[in-house]
Amino acid sequence: MDPSLLIPEPGMISVHWGWHKFFFILTFVLHLLFMNAMLGGTIIALVRSLKGKPQDIFVAKHISLKLPYAIAFTVNMGVAPLLFIQVLYGNFIYTSSLLMGWYWLSVIGIIIVAYYSAYLFDFKFDTLGFFRSISIAVCAVLMLIVAFLFTNNMTLMLTPEKWIQYFSNPKGTILNLQEFTLIPRYLHFVCASIAVGGLFLAIFGKIKTEKDVAANAVTENHGYEKMILAGMQWFSHATLIQMIIGIWFALTLPEDIMHLFLGGNSIATLLMVCVIASAGAALFFGFKNQVWLSTGTVIFTIIAMVLVRDIVRTAYLKPYFSLSDLTIVPQYSPMIIFIVTLVAGMGLTGYMLKLATKRKEEA
Repeated sequence: MDPSLLIPEPGMISVHWGWHKFFFILTFVLHLLFMNAMLGGTIIALVRSLKGKPQDIFVAKHISLKLPYAIAFTVNMGVAPLLFIQVLYGNFIYTSSLLMGWYWLSVIGIIIVAYYSAYLFDFKFDTLGFFRSISIAVCAVLMLIVAFLFTNNMTLMLTPEKWIQYFSNPKGTILNLQEFTLIPRYLHFVCASIAVGGLFLAIFGKIKTEKDVAANAVTENHGYEKMILAGMQWFSHATLIQMIIGIWFALTLPEDIMHLFLGGNSIATLLMVCVIASAGAALFFGFKNQVWLSTGTVIFTIIAMVLVRDIVRTAYLKPYFSLSDLTIVPQYSPMIIFIVTLVAGMGLTGYMLKLATKRKEEA
Protein backbone atom coordinates (compact mmCIF):
# COMPACT_ATOMS: atom_id res chain seq x y z
CA MET A 1 0.00 0.00 0.00
CA ASP A 2 1.21 3.50 -0.85
CA PRO A 3 1.88 5.25 2.53
CA SER A 4 1.12 8.66 1.00
CA LEU A 5 -2.53 7.63 0.79
CA LEU A 6 -2.65 7.54 4.58
CA ILE A 7 -1.37 11.11 5.07
CA PRO A 8 -4.11 13.73 5.70
CA GLU A 9 -4.18 16.94 3.71
CA PRO A 10 -1.93 19.69 5.14
CA GLY A 11 -3.67 22.42 7.08
CA MET A 12 -3.81 26.20 6.72
CA ILE A 13 -1.61 28.71 8.54
CA SER A 14 -2.13 32.39 9.27
CA VAL A 15 1.42 33.67 8.53
CA HIS A 16 4.36 32.41 6.52
CA TRP A 17 5.63 29.06 7.81
CA GLY A 18 9.06 30.60 8.49
CA TRP A 19 7.61 32.49 11.47
CA HIS A 20 6.17 29.33 12.92
CA LYS A 21 9.45 27.47 12.45
CA PHE A 22 11.44 30.30 14.08
CA PHE A 23 9.27 30.29 17.20
CA PHE A 24 9.18 26.50 17.23
CA ILE A 25 12.99 26.36 17.31
CA LEU A 26 13.21 29.18 19.90
CA THR A 27 10.69 27.66 22.31
CA PHE A 28 11.99 24.14 21.74
CA VAL A 29 15.52 25.19 22.75
CA LEU A 30 14.14 26.74 25.95
CA HIS A 31 12.09 23.62 26.61
CA LEU A 32 15.14 21.38 26.09
CA LEU A 33 17.18 23.33 28.63
CA PHE A 34 14.58 22.88 31.36
CA MET A 35 13.73 19.31 30.32
CA ASN A 36 17.36 18.17 30.35
CA ALA A 37 17.95 19.83 33.71
CA MET A 38 14.80 18.18 35.06
CA LEU A 39 15.50 14.63 33.88
CA GLY A 40 19.24 14.77 34.44
CA GLY A 41 18.81 16.32 37.88
CA THR A 42 16.33 13.60 38.83
CA ILE A 43 18.70 10.81 37.78
CA ILE A 44 21.61 12.42 39.64
CA ALA A 45 19.44 12.91 42.74
CA LEU A 46 18.46 9.23 42.61
CA VAL A 47 22.08 8.05 42.43
CA ARG A 48 23.15 10.42 45.20
CA SER A 49 20.22 9.42 47.39
CA LEU A 50 21.06 5.74 47.01
CA LYS A 51 24.71 6.32 47.99
CA GLY A 52 23.61 7.98 51.22
CA LYS A 53 26.90 9.61 52.23
CA PRO A 54 26.72 13.11 53.81
CA GLN A 55 27.96 14.88 50.65
CA ASP A 56 25.56 12.80 48.53
CA ILE A 57 22.64 13.78 50.77
CA PHE A 58 23.82 17.41 50.58
CA VAL A 59 23.62 17.30 46.76
CA ALA A 60 20.32 15.38 46.66
CA LYS A 61 18.77 17.86 49.11
CA HIS A 62 19.64 20.85 46.93
CA ILE A 63 18.31 19.11 43.82
CA SER A 64 15.07 18.32 45.65
CA LEU A 65 14.50 22.04 46.27
CA LYS A 66 14.78 22.83 42.55
CA LEU A 67 13.06 19.79 41.05
CA PRO A 68 9.40 20.91 41.34
CA TYR A 69 10.31 24.21 39.67
CA ALA A 70 12.17 22.37 36.90
CA ILE A 71 9.16 20.13 36.19
CA ALA A 72 6.79 23.11 36.13
CA PHE A 73 9.00 25.04 33.71
CA THR A 74 9.53 21.96 31.54
CA VAL A 75 5.81 21.31 31.17
CA ASN A 76 4.90 24.94 30.55
CA MET A 77 7.77 25.58 28.14
CA GLY A 78 6.84 22.39 26.28
CA VAL A 79 3.37 23.64 25.33
CA ALA A 80 4.52 26.18 22.75
CA PRO A 81 6.85 23.93 20.69
CA LEU A 82 4.24 21.15 20.76
CA LEU A 83 1.64 23.56 19.38
CA PHE A 84 4.01 24.88 16.72
CA ILE A 85 4.93 21.41 15.50
CA GLN A 86 1.21 20.65 15.28
CA VAL A 87 0.73 23.77 13.17
CA LEU A 88 3.59 22.86 10.82
CA TYR A 89 3.31 19.07 10.73
CA GLY A 90 -0.17 18.46 12.07
CA ASN A 91 -1.07 15.97 9.36
CA PHE A 92 1.82 13.79 10.56
CA ILE A 93 1.95 14.21 14.34
CA TYR A 94 -1.83 13.96 14.80
CA THR A 95 -1.78 10.66 12.93
CA SER A 96 1.16 9.24 14.87
CA SER A 97 -0.44 10.37 18.14
CA LEU A 98 -3.64 8.53 17.25
CA LEU A 99 -1.78 5.37 16.30
CA MET A 100 -0.22 5.26 19.79
CA GLY A 101 -3.26 6.94 21.35
CA TRP A 102 -3.45 5.04 24.64
CA TYR A 103 0.22 5.55 25.35
CA TRP A 104 0.08 9.19 24.28
CA LEU A 105 -2.90 9.98 26.54
CA SER A 106 -1.21 8.19 29.44
CA VAL A 107 1.56 10.82 29.38
CA ILE A 108 -0.68 13.25 31.28
CA GLY A 109 -1.27 10.85 34.15
CA ILE A 110 2.36 9.75 34.24
CA ILE A 111 3.58 13.34 34.54
CA ILE A 112 1.10 14.07 37.34
CA VAL A 113 2.34 11.08 39.38
CA ALA A 114 5.97 12.05 38.68
CA TYR A 115 5.17 15.59 39.84
CA TYR A 116 3.70 14.29 43.11
CA SER A 117 6.76 12.09 43.64
CA ALA A 118 9.04 15.10 43.14
CA TYR A 119 7.05 17.16 45.64
CA LEU A 120 7.18 14.29 48.14
CA PHE A 121 10.94 14.07 47.64
CA ASP A 122 11.21 17.83 48.28
CA PHE A 123 8.78 18.46 51.14
CA LYS A 124 9.46 15.23 53.09
CA PHE A 125 13.16 14.91 52.30
CA ASP A 126 14.34 14.87 55.90
CA THR A 127 11.65 12.50 57.23
CA LEU A 128 11.22 9.91 54.46
CA GLY A 129 14.35 7.94 55.27
CA PHE A 130 14.61 4.89 52.99
CA PHE A 131 11.45 5.90 51.14
CA ARG A 132 13.21 9.06 49.97
CA SER A 133 15.09 6.97 47.42
CA ILE A 134 11.87 5.21 46.40
CA SER A 135 10.04 8.50 45.76
CA ILE A 136 12.80 9.89 43.54
CA ALA A 137 13.19 6.50 41.81
CA VAL A 138 9.48 6.54 40.92
CA CYS A 139 9.90 10.07 39.59
CA ALA A 140 12.95 9.12 37.50
CA VAL A 141 11.38 5.98 36.03
CA LEU A 142 8.18 7.80 35.09
CA MET A 143 10.15 10.61 33.42
CA LEU A 144 12.15 8.06 31.44
CA ILE A 145 8.90 6.43 30.31
CA VAL A 146 7.53 9.78 29.14
CA ALA A 147 10.76 10.45 27.24
CA PHE A 148 10.49 7.04 25.58
CA LEU A 149 6.89 7.68 24.52
CA PHE A 150 7.80 11.09 23.10
CA THR A 151 10.68 9.52 21.17
CA ASN A 152 8.28 6.94 19.79
CA ASN A 153 5.86 9.61 18.61
CA MET A 154 8.54 11.81 17.06
CA THR A 155 9.94 8.86 15.08
CA LEU A 156 6.52 7.46 14.14
CA MET A 157 5.44 10.79 12.62
CA LEU A 158 8.52 10.66 10.36
CA THR A 159 7.82 7.19 8.99
CA PRO A 160 4.35 7.02 7.37
CA GLU A 161 5.27 3.65 5.91
CA LYS A 162 4.91 2.28 9.47
CA TRP A 163 1.34 3.57 9.70
CA ILE A 164 0.12 0.53 7.78
CA GLN A 165 0.31 -1.31 11.10
CA TYR A 166 -3.03 0.32 11.89
CA PHE A 167 -4.87 -2.21 9.73
CA SER A 168 -3.63 -5.04 11.95
CA ASN A 169 -3.76 -3.04 15.19
CA PRO A 170 -6.43 -0.30 15.21
CA LYS A 171 -6.55 -0.10 19.04
CA GLY A 172 -4.18 2.85 19.48
CA THR A 173 -1.38 0.76 21.00
CA ILE A 174 1.25 1.00 18.26
CA LEU A 175 4.83 1.79 19.22
CA ASN A 176 7.60 2.35 16.70
CA LEU A 177 9.78 -0.40 18.18
CA GLN A 178 11.06 -1.62 14.82
CA GLU A 179 12.58 1.78 13.99
CA PHE A 180 16.40 1.51 13.88
CA THR A 181 16.92 5.06 15.16
CA LEU A 182 14.57 4.72 18.14
CA ILE A 183 16.97 3.35 20.78
CA PRO A 184 20.04 5.46 19.89
CA ARG A 185 17.85 8.57 19.60
CA TYR A 186 16.36 7.85 23.03
CA LEU A 187 19.70 7.09 24.69
CA HIS A 188 21.23 10.18 23.07
CA PHE A 189 18.50 12.27 24.68
CA VAL A 190 18.90 10.63 28.10
CA CYS A 191 22.69 11.10 28.11
CA ALA A 192 22.24 14.73 27.07
CA SER A 193 19.88 15.20 29.99
CA ILE A 194 22.37 13.73 32.46
CA ALA A 195 25.09 16.00 31.07
CA VAL A 196 22.96 19.14 31.33
CA GLY A 197 21.68 18.04 34.76
CA GLY A 198 25.26 17.79 35.97
CA LEU A 199 26.06 21.19 34.47
CA PHE A 200 23.07 22.81 36.20
CA LEU A 201 24.26 21.27 39.47
CA ALA A 202 27.70 22.81 38.91
CA ILE A 203 26.15 26.17 38.00
CA PHE A 204 24.13 26.19 41.21
CA GLY A 205 27.21 25.31 43.25
CA LYS A 206 29.22 28.00 41.47
CA ILE A 207 26.62 30.69 42.15
CA LYS A 208 26.29 29.71 45.81
CA THR A 209 30.07 29.64 46.25
CA GLU A 210 30.47 33.10 44.74
CA LYS A 211 27.67 34.47 46.94
CA ASP A 212 29.13 32.88 50.06
CA VAL A 213 32.58 34.25 49.28
CA ALA A 214 31.11 37.71 48.73
CA ALA A 215 29.26 37.47 52.06
CA ASN A 216 32.26 35.89 53.86
CA ALA A 217 30.09 32.84 54.61
CA VAL A 218 32.86 30.29 54.26
CA THR A 219 31.28 27.56 56.37
CA GLU A 220 29.43 25.88 53.47
CA ASN A 221 31.88 26.67 50.70
CA HIS A 222 33.52 23.25 50.93
CA GLY A 223 30.21 21.48 50.26
CA TYR A 224 29.38 23.68 47.29
CA GLU A 225 32.87 23.32 45.85
CA LYS A 226 32.42 19.54 45.96
CA MET A 227 29.05 20.04 44.28
CA ILE A 228 30.76 21.91 41.43
CA LEU A 229 33.31 19.14 40.95
CA ALA A 230 30.63 16.44 41.10
CA GLY A 231 28.40 18.30 38.63
CA MET A 232 31.25 18.78 36.17
CA GLN A 233 32.17 15.09 36.43
CA TRP A 234 28.60 14.11 35.60
CA PHE A 235 28.62 16.62 32.74
CA SER A 236 31.96 15.52 31.27
CA HIS A 237 31.44 11.77 31.40
CA ALA A 238 27.85 11.96 30.16
CA THR A 239 28.94 14.23 27.30
CA LEU A 240 31.64 11.73 26.32
CA ILE A 241 29.12 8.85 26.29
CA GLN A 242 26.64 11.03 24.44
CA MET A 243 29.16 11.66 21.65
CA ILE A 244 29.66 7.90 21.24
CA ILE A 245 25.91 7.30 21.13
CA GLY A 246 25.60 10.22 18.70
CA ILE A 247 27.85 8.37 16.25
CA TRP A 248 25.64 5.29 16.64
CA PHE A 249 22.54 7.43 16.07
CA ALA A 250 24.04 8.98 12.92
CA LEU A 251 24.93 5.55 11.52
CA THR A 252 21.33 4.37 11.91
CA LEU A 253 19.97 7.22 9.77
CA PRO A 254 18.99 6.39 6.19
CA GLU A 255 21.96 6.70 3.86
CA ASP A 256 20.52 9.59 1.85
CA ILE A 257 19.89 11.61 5.01
CA MET A 258 23.31 10.88 6.51
CA HIS A 259 24.85 11.93 3.17
CA LEU A 260 23.44 15.44 3.71
CA PHE A 261 25.78 15.91 6.66
CA LEU A 262 28.80 14.47 4.84
CA GLY A 263 28.97 17.05 2.08
CA GLY A 264 25.64 16.46 0.37
CA ASN A 265 24.24 19.74 1.70
CA SER A 266 26.50 22.65 2.65
CA ILE A 267 24.27 23.98 5.45
CA ALA A 268 23.74 20.52 6.95
CA THR A 269 27.46 19.75 6.76
CA LEU A 270 28.38 23.09 8.36
CA LEU A 271 25.91 22.51 11.19
CA MET A 272 27.30 19.04 11.81
CA VAL A 273 30.85 20.45 11.96
CA CYS A 274 29.61 23.07 14.45
CA VAL A 275 27.96 20.38 16.58
CA ILE A 276 31.10 18.23 16.67
CA ALA A 277 33.37 21.20 17.38
CA SER A 278 31.15 22.65 20.11
CA ALA A 279 30.64 19.24 21.73
CA GLY A 280 34.40 18.74 21.73
CA ALA A 281 34.90 22.18 23.27
CA ALA A 282 32.25 21.43 25.91
CA LEU A 283 34.07 18.20 26.74
CA PHE A 284 37.41 20.02 27.02
CA PHE A 285 35.99 22.76 29.28
CA GLY A 286 34.11 20.14 31.28
CA PHE A 287 37.20 18.16 32.21
CA LYS A 288 38.89 21.48 33.05
CA ASN A 289 35.96 22.32 35.41
CA GLN A 290 35.29 25.55 33.53
CA VAL A 291 31.62 26.01 34.43
CA TRP A 292 30.72 29.15 32.49
CA LEU A 293 32.65 28.23 29.34
CA SER A 294 30.98 24.80 29.42
CA THR A 295 27.58 26.49 29.77
CA GLY A 296 28.17 28.70 26.73
CA THR A 297 29.28 25.81 24.54
CA VAL A 298 26.36 23.65 25.69
CA ILE A 299 23.80 26.32 24.78
CA PHE A 300 25.43 26.70 21.35
CA THR A 301 25.48 22.91 20.91
CA ILE A 302 21.80 22.59 21.78
CA ILE A 303 20.83 25.28 19.28
CA ALA A 304 22.92 23.61 16.57
CA MET A 305 21.47 20.18 17.42
CA VAL A 306 17.92 21.50 17.17
CA LEU A 307 18.72 22.85 13.70
CA VAL A 308 20.26 19.50 12.73
CA ARG A 309 17.16 17.77 14.03
CA ASP A 310 15.03 20.06 11.86
CA ILE A 311 17.04 19.15 8.75
CA VAL A 312 16.64 15.44 9.56
CA ARG A 313 12.87 15.89 9.98
CA THR A 314 12.59 17.76 6.69
CA ALA A 315 14.60 15.07 4.89
CA TYR A 316 12.49 12.25 6.31
CA LEU A 317 9.25 13.91 5.18
CA LYS A 318 10.55 15.17 1.83
CA PRO A 319 8.99 12.30 -0.20
CA TYR A 320 5.58 13.12 1.27
CA PHE A 321 5.44 16.77 2.30
CA SER A 322 7.10 20.17 2.25
CA LEU A 323 6.26 23.20 4.38
CA SER A 324 5.59 25.10 1.16
CA ASP A 325 2.54 22.84 0.75
CA LEU A 326 0.84 24.67 3.61
CA THR A 327 -1.87 27.12 2.56
CA ILE A 328 -1.44 30.62 3.98
CA VAL A 329 -4.60 32.50 4.95
CA PRO A 330 -3.23 35.87 6.18
CA GLN A 331 -4.25 36.70 9.75
CA TYR A 332 -1.51 38.34 11.78
CA SER A 333 -3.23 39.11 15.08
CA PRO A 334 -2.78 35.60 16.62
CA MET A 335 0.98 35.73 16.02
CA ILE A 336 1.22 39.26 17.43
CA ILE A 337 -0.73 38.22 20.52
CA PHE A 338 1.54 35.20 20.96
CA ILE A 339 4.71 37.34 20.75
CA VAL A 340 3.38 39.88 23.26
CA THR A 341 2.23 37.10 25.61
CA LEU A 342 5.56 35.26 25.32
CA VAL A 343 7.61 38.35 26.14
CA ALA A 344 5.31 39.43 28.97
CA GLY A 345 5.12 35.91 30.38
CA MET A 346 8.89 35.45 30.42
CA GLY A 347 9.31 38.87 32.02
CA LEU A 348 6.78 38.12 34.76
CA THR A 349 8.29 34.67 35.34
CA GLY A 350 11.75 36.18 35.75
CA TYR A 351 10.37 38.78 38.16
CA MET A 352 8.59 36.12 40.25
CA LEU A 353 11.75 34.01 40.41
CA LYS A 354 13.69 37.05 41.54
CA LEU A 355 11.17 37.73 44.32
CA ALA A 356 11.16 34.07 45.37
CA THR A 357 14.96 33.99 45.52
CA LYS A 358 15.04 37.22 47.51
CA ARG A 359 12.48 35.92 50.02
CA LYS A 360 14.39 32.66 50.43
CA GLU A 361 17.67 34.49 51.04
CA GLU A 362 15.99 36.74 53.59
CA ALA A 363 14.53 33.71 55.34
